[in-house]
Amino acid sequence: MSIDDIESMDSNVQEYKDVESGAYRGEEHQNDGHELTSTISKISGLVKKFTHGETNDEEDDRQKLEKLISNHSQAISRLLSNYEEGYGGLGPVEQPIDHEKTVSEFTPDPDTDFHENDPWRYPISEETQMRLVVFVDGDEKNPQNWSTRYKWFLTVLLGTVCFDVALASAIVTGYIKGPMKTFGVSQEVVILTVTLFVLGFGFGPLMFAPLSEEFGRNAVYFSTLLVAVIFIIPCAVAKNIGTLLVCRLIDGLAFSAPMCLIGGSLADLWRIKERGLAMTVFSAAPFIGPVIGPLIGGFIGDNAGWRWLYWVLLIFSGAIYVLFVVLMPETSHSTILKARAKKLRKITGDDRYRALPELKVRTTKQVVEETLLRPLILLSELIVFLITMYMSVIYGLLYMFFFAFPVVYSEGKGWSDSKTGLMFIPIAVGVLVATAASPIINKKYNERAEAYKRKGEIPPAELRLIPMMIGCWFVPVGLFSFAWSSYPRISWAGPCFSGFACGLGFNLLYNPANNYIVDSYQHYAASALAAKTFVRSVWGACVPLFTIQMYHRLGYQWASSLMAFISLACCAIPFAFYIYGARIRKWSKYAYSPTPDAAANDTNSESTANKN
Repeated sequence: MSIDDIESMDSNVQEYKDVESGAYRGEEHQNDGHELTSTISKISGLVKKFTHGETNDEEDDRQKLEKLISNHSQAISRLLSNYEEGYGGLGPVEQPIDHEKTVSEFTPDPDTDFHENDPWRYPISEETQMRLVVFVDGDEKNPQNWSTRYKWFLTVLLGTVCFDVALASAIVTGYIKGPMKTFGVSQEVVILTVTLFVLGFGFGPLMFAPLSEEFGRNAVYFSTLLVAVIFIIPCAVAKNIGTLLVCRLIDGLAFSAPMCLIGGSLADLWRIKERGLAMTVFSAAPFIGPVIGPLIGGFIGDNAGWRWLYWVLLIFSGAIYVLFVVLMPETSHSTILKARAKKLRKITGDDRYRALPELKVRTTKQVVEETLLRPLILLSELIVFLITMYMSVIYGLLYMFFFAFPVVYSEGKGWSDSKTGLMFIPIAVGVLVATAASPIINKKYNERAEAYKRKGEIPPAELRLIPMMIGCWFVPVGLFSFAWSSYPRISWAGPCFSGFACGLGFNLLYNPANNYIVDSYQHYAASALAAKTFVRSVWGACVPLFTIQMYHRLGYQWASSLMAFISLACCAIPFAFYIYGARIRKWSKYAYSPTPDAAANDTNSESTANKN
């Protein structure tokens, strides 16, 4: 039975709406103050669980659930397999892709066999003997049914948080010499304030992704962002370099949570056909924030001193945090449905009410294996390894510019930090142009994919590589231009406007690379993306440590040319996978490579669902 059959199980939608606004408005039906109160209790529950373990009620409920699962293990395994496949194989780790979240389930006639205290009339599943809690037709608590205006408001709010996080990583690069003079340390030591922050981006998702599955997105958002905002204060008042470095590492870890969860929040809000433009907002923010950071930081540092970099960041981040806590509702489908199932178990006394995510019971060992070990295993996959290396190079180039520009402009031309910061504007413009082109790219992909579907075939993952095959050339072109126009005697315009090509290439490569990994690995996509994020962040953290020395030893021209040659060599990667990718996936133990029969079945199922 398709998801459309499930969603239409409540024939009396008005009765459902009446209940939503009346007697059954409980923990899951929060608004405004109730939302904040519930999230605060989840945060305290998170702390309590990790300090005292599960409560007696939680332990009893877990035992009942395990008994139900053991009695119908095969049916539940099939159900979960369909559920995860509909999810595109994704967990909460970095989810900027366009797979629809769907659920397949087996239920009897929805007009019979429902509990009298159940306003949604969830029937008993014949195979699982459970009352499976899903969103019903017209469900007001389904974030995808909220008004378009409200969803865009939340999208902008999430994008602003993402921009704030990215800004925090790079704003300090605008005035490196300030802490050097205050603490009497070398340039390399102060650069560690960037390295440690970006390093936190790599390790944070490994911790926060599993927590968001258990406690919801908002509990993780609110708690981690609070820690991040608080630890900006000791950075601003630090009396020694050690305090500054430790607090920057903590900030990097705490700020990493939004970066790995916001894509999932947007997927919660938007359906496939609506999601493209919203995802472009998210994908641009990680590039725009770091580029704007040195621009703002240079002016603040020149006019107010380096400590005001952190005070301004505190004011901005604090204001964003307050707005976010007050205005952001819980969007996680699994969290909303688990809360509904828990409420129904309480008011009906029937333990068979279960949301699908509850059926996936994992031990601590399984969580560790999935979040820590599996990403490392997937790095041995050729597709994951080479795409990860490519994206690491691109991410490293972005952070290389933060220290290459001061060498070329401040040292070479004698410019101030604030004037040097202006040279980052073309990179931002390039990112924005690529962002504006994203709807066209998505439209072209959908047209190609539909052509395969009309033939009864599944669109190959390699279709995702076409934008990469176009965008990859902009990066080496920009780098070569930057390299050989960076002589002190040559006008500033050459190296400045070369940044436009690099910014354009960065954004044209980022989203297609993510989408290719997702389409290639399906059930293991979350782990593959986690591996990519971890390696990318580690490399991005290391690049600032050697950039200045590289430019001094090789010279402005050959240092940039070296990176240009590396990026040029990487251009072969999307072309190689476009030709050989399907064959590589067929040989792989983990990659998704459907047989012709499976492809036909999937396509027919999708066509049926679309007709319904």
